[in-house]
Amino acid sequence: MSATKNATPAPVIVVGSGPTGLLLAGDLAAAGVPVTVVEKRPHRISNLSRAFVLHARALEQLDARGLADGLEEVGRPLDRLRLFGRLTLDLGGLPSRFPHVLVIPQYEVEKALERRAVDAGVVFRHETEVTGLTQDADGVTVDVRGADGAPESLRASYVVGADGMCSVVRGAIGLPFPGRSVIRSVVLADVRLAEEPETLLTVNAAGDAFAFLAPFGDGYHRVIGWHQDRDVPDTAPLDLEEVKEITRRALGRDFGMHDARWMSRFHSDERQAPAYRVGRVFLAGDAAHVHTPAGGQGMNTGLQDAANLGWKLAAVLHGTADAGLLDSYQAERHPVGRSVLRSSGGIVRLAMARRPWTLALRAVATTLLSHVGPARRRAVGQVTGVGYRYPAPRGSHRLTGTRVPDVAFADGGRLYEALRGGRFVLVTPRPAGEAPAGTPAASDGPDRLARRYWADGRRTTVLVRPDGYVAWAADGAEAGTVREAIAAHVGGTGADRADRADETDRTDEADRAAL
Repeated sequence: MSATKNATPAPVIVVGSGPTGLLLAGDLAAAGVPVTVVEKRPHRISNLSRAFVLHARALEQLDARGLADGLEEVGRPLDRLRLFGRLTLDLGGLPSRFPHVLVIPQYEVEKALERRAVDAGVVFRHETEVTGLTQDADGVTVDVRGADGAPESLRASYVVGADGMCSVVRGAIGLPFPGRSVIRSVVLADVRLAEEPETLLTVNAAGDAFAFLAPFGDGYHRVIGWHQDRDVPDTAPLDLEEVKEITRRALGRDFGMHDARWMSRFHSDERQAPAYRVGRVFLAGDAAHVHTPAGGQGMNTGLQDAANLGWKLAAVLHGTADAGLLDSYQAERHPVGRSVLRSSGGIVRLAMARRPWTLALRAVATTLLSHVGPARRRAVGQVTGVGYRYPAPRGSHRLTGTRVPDVAFADGGRLYEALRGGRFVLVTPRPAGEAPAGTPAASDGPDRLARRYWADGRRTTVLVRPDGYVAWAADGAEAGTVREAIAAHVGGTGADRADRADETDRTDEADRAAL
């Protein structure tokens, strides 16, 4: 192998420039971590998207990066999600700033994330294919081949494989990808319609067929369809008449499809890697888990993988956290991936029910989710991502590990604005005797900690992680306890800790009175 062209190795190499890889690379670069994205495809944003929705939790993560409002202007919100038959989930009551599904093609998300990554200084190596990697105690050597076919070696402290279902990175570290093909010979087509559908997202299963319609916003619609009795290889020829037939079976009509600009077949798998980390190499997104398209959870789950991993890698590389923090990525995200596999797979199985016992099960599920509040809220929380929480140490406060919705602060700001820049946010009760109106924000830490006051009368002190989950919380905590929590979770250099200790000491008397 020839020597690397880079004089200094990048602390992180991200393999793959889909939504997961772009969000992760942007987070790292924004945190001051040099990062290189290696992508075997030429530099272009493809309009051949498979993902078409952003759920509430993914929108919250994008909000914490200043991207959600721009995407909301491009996409179209839908406050109800139809899963199958008579089952519709009402999203209007979600405890989120985004109580809806945003219908938007994946390529629009990629464009926004790529702009952010470029602005943050991410280095892109397009038309560069990973051919293997090895790791040692000090880092990872990645073997690549560029467009000219010349071999090369790159060196990094950590590598993240966000290179999709057929991940070269996953294979290079020897991880299996157990699971199976759930739906074979799914047809995809981008078409124009002579008749506009009545709903923004049109989806239904009838008998042995399933179909889904979603708009691109440029006059074309994406059609995804499946006929249970037609099991042919992905390479089998596909014509528009077959797409129309499947759509008519599932939806009752084909909406006058014409002028297909692209058609293809694929098979839908349910698979999950047994580990998301092997030494200094991590997996995220489809490289770690793939699901059926039901519920539109694939891209959303990958974005949340990236949001979980990015701040942890940055903290370890900056020396503000012990390397053991990286183990929590597996502990927190692997169970979520497993749950998404089960929920998306369950939706497909119930949608395609044909036997009497599966039809009866679907009827029971429809009744349960339509009329039983806790079951419906649980289902909505799983599909939208807002219902997941992370494991917490024994004896922790009940809020530890929970997602924090966007909340208002006394200074007029809100949580997901304060999280921008990858910071922790310490939210405390307003000091006693301070006027509610015009209360200023407390001082921010040097670069990793913001401190804010609740806008209402809450008495709990909460330390929110950069990904919007509670790192630590307490009812009636004294200033010394708060200092210890900051030191344990935010870390920092000795000077930074001293700065925070001095700041907390200055508010010690007020905090004791308030708590």
